[in-house]
Amino acid sequence: MIPVSAAEDFDGALAAMAGERCDGVVVHASTLTSRSHSALLAELALKHRLPTIFGTRENVVTGGLMSYAPDHIDLSRRAASYIDKILKGAQPADLPVEQASRYQLIINLKTAKALGLTIPESFLLRADEVIE
Repeated sequence: MIPVSAAEDFDGALAAMAGERCDGVVVHASTLTSRSHSALLAELALKHRLPTIFGTRENVVTGGLMSYAPDHIDLSRRAASYIDKILKGAQPADLPVEQASRYQLIINLKTAKALGLTIPESFLLRADEVIE
């Protein structure tokens, strides 16, 4: 594990992982690794020839290899039911804590090809979305 605290740390961290001959990188979803820095992170991972799995779909759309993450649309729907219960008088502390029950697997075949990887057909068939 190589922690980073700023986007400027990405290149050095990925270079260190490549130097250690890592087979792949798991990038945890955070404000640092998504949105404004997702394209940079994907570009640097490709530069260092490191397959990546992310915690958000956006990272795959911008060039990451794949993501396996909660379905955010499903989470929003479920949050709406919580809000409805609270507006009808339920106490938030009395509501059960839930975790995501639906996850999405998204694969970027263009990135796989650039890394020289072949994704098995059986894996592609399980994907919720394949970006070509």
